[in-house]
Amino acid sequence: MSSIPAIPHVGEPFIELNSIDSTNNYAFDIIQAKLAAHGTACFAFEQTRGKGQRGKNWVSEKGANIILSVILKTDFLQLHQQFYLSVAIALAAHNLFGKYAGEETKIKWPNDIYWRDRKAGGILIETQLLGKKWKWAVVGIGMNINQTKFSRLTKRPVSLKQITGKDFDSVQLAKELCKLIDKRVKQLEKGDFKKILKEYNQHLFKLNEEVKLKRKNILFKCSIKGVNEQGELLIERKSLETISWGEVEWQL
Repeated sequence: MSSIPAIPHVGEPFIELNSIDSTNNYAFDIIQAKLAAHGTACFAFEQTRGKGQRGKNWVSEKGANIILSVILKTDFLQLHQQFYLSVAIALAAHNLFGKYAGEETKIKWPNDIYWRDRKAGGILIETQLLGKKWKWAVVGIGMNINQTKFSRLTKRPVSLKQITGKDFDSVQLAKELCKLIDKRVKQLEKGDFKKILKEYNQHLFKLNEEVKLKRKNILFKCSIKGVNEQGELLIERKSLETISWGEVEWQL
């Protein structure tokens, strides 16, 4: 009787790297070499050219934080469902940070992790397509764990240690994060899109609060009302409006 092959879990294998230019680049090298397996996690103690959103750098003190990239096989998702992967990963990161930092942990649209008005973590998802099919995603996550001194160029950062006064094992937390990602990816595989979007909106940064946004150098006030199925931010001024990612800047 043939045995049923085990379904790979996120975080298996878990690769620890002393120093690397970018964990996302390292993960893509694995894919290009045709050595990729769903769930492979690449953790670095130091990253010399870490990637952030919109081409920005992610800077982290050596050995202090979570610097992690996870390879996910995404052929079960359609291209128009990419935002749902972002939602799932943001929820996993929120679950981890919120477990230790408490209920003031929020998700700032589209997928930054905030505690109060300060940034605790960021997510960068890069994709590989095969024709029109979405074959792989590399999910990069940076999360401030033990760092207490930051560059002046870093806007409003915060770490778990600053919040709790405690030291944490960043490797163990990264492995815990992998398990949370695994759970969220399984939700996507089941098609629980509405459920995870509802949960995402429940934890949305500044939900039903007035904020200042900037579009093309024009500042305006609005109320945050949620995020829709297309990944657009819903805001209210005189009426309900939608905003696409990259269209506005937050003014915190």
